[in-house]
Amino acid sequence: MSNPIIRPIQKEDNPFVAKIIREVLVENGAPKVGTAYEDETLDIMFETYQAARMEYFVVEENNKIIGAAGIAPLAGEENSVCELQKMYFSAEARGRGIGAKMMGVCLHFARENFYKKCYLETLPTMKAAKKLYIKSGFQEVDYRMGTTGHFSCTVWMLKEL
Repeated sequence: MSNPIIRPIQKEDNPFVAKIIREVLVENGAPKVGTAYEDETLDIMFETYQAARMEYFVVEENNKIIGAAGIAPLAGEENSVCELQKMYFSAEARGRGIGAKMMGVCLHFARENFYKKCYLETLPTMKAAKKLYIKSGFQEVDYRMGTTGHFSCTVWMLKEL
């Protein structure tokens, strides 16, 4: 195994990112409705993240995408709040500290773009992800923020940046 690199998404990464996200959601028994699985942007992530103050990153190892995550303004909220979006890793990437590295890259981008808070939504079944979020300083909140459309995600977390 070579050393994985984290870099901004490229257009040719789109199908690989969409595949990983859908596979991880199915693996975790996530509903297809009300989650990232059905997002219209899932197959065009490169194009989606071309606006100001947003970036989507991929983890590449041996010329293969093994994970991804992004930061974007949280829809329906003030411009000081961003959202950690679509953070998913293939089975081969998990348990190696790659998630923590990706989190660091994403939160650094958020701070560089003058966000004051970072929000995320997840599913109760995604226990390893939640453990990473807590280790990264996110705290559970008892209310949904923004207008993500992910009504099946019932765990909401927030971090002061």
